[in-house]
Amino acid sequence: MANSKLIVVEGPQGAGKTTITDFIRHKIPYTNLYRLNGTADSSPTGKEKSREMYYDLVEYISKLQNKSINLLFDRTFFTEEVYCRLGFKEYSFTDVYEELLEKVSKMDFDIYYITLYLSDEDEFERRLLREGKGETKYAKFSKESSLKQQNAYLKLADEIEEKYENINVVNIDTCIGLDGVKEKIVEILAE
Repeated sequence: MANSKLIVVEGPQGAGKTTITDFIRHKIPYTNLYRLNGTADSSPTGKEKSREMYYDLVEYISKLQNKSINLLFDRTFFTEEVYCRLGFKEYSFTDVYEELLEKVSKMDFDIYYITLYLSDEDEFERRLLREGKGETKYAKFSKESSLKQQNAYLKLADEIEEKYENINVVNIDTCIGLDGVKEKIVEILAE
């Protein structure tokens, strides 16, 4: 029986991942936070780099089963899959993604896949005006880009929920306000 949580927080830019993962890290004892960026190589050789990196990550996660340590990820291989589905990369990652997800789903953790989203599409514009937001190699930070990402992440969440009953899939609308999101997170992770 799992004595640790594996929590993955995903969602488009501007949805609040950094704020929420920082909150979870400090709220839940014995939680290590990891922030991943993937690989900058969007060419077909980038697939192999990503595959190696994420297989090593899943192996590392596997070694921490039942160590009474919670693992919290701000983005993982789910982001790689979304970016490939949206055409930001020159390759498909689906075969690797499905293998990785299958491995993770069999691990002895209480697994939570949390997708943050915004029901008020105009909120993206306000949030993306923050200092330091502009462009990345993969996507321009814009309302349109965020909406496309949001739809892809929500579709991914539906697919995971349909296929893996042992993964707790949670979609949280961050438009409810930070206090509301924090309250919901505490309620979900306390179960």
